[in-house]
Amino acid sequence: MAKQKTHSSSKKRFKVTGTGKVKRSQAYKKHILNKKTTKRKRKLRQIIVASEPDTKRIRRLIPYR
Repeated sequence: MAKQKTHSSSKKRFKVTGTGKVKRSQAYKKHILNKKTTKRKRKLRQIIVASEPDTKRIRRLIPYR
């Protein structure tokens, strides 16, 4: 059976931890930053763990990571 292809944009956006959780960066931090408070922008810098249903979908996109 042929190897499954890795989804190219997903391998750049997500990292898998040693325990199998998926780390991702937060949205809403790229543009239109004037109206967002400094506190909000600071919080958006943090890397967070993807939710359980999202993790399942992401793991299918990056099978060898």
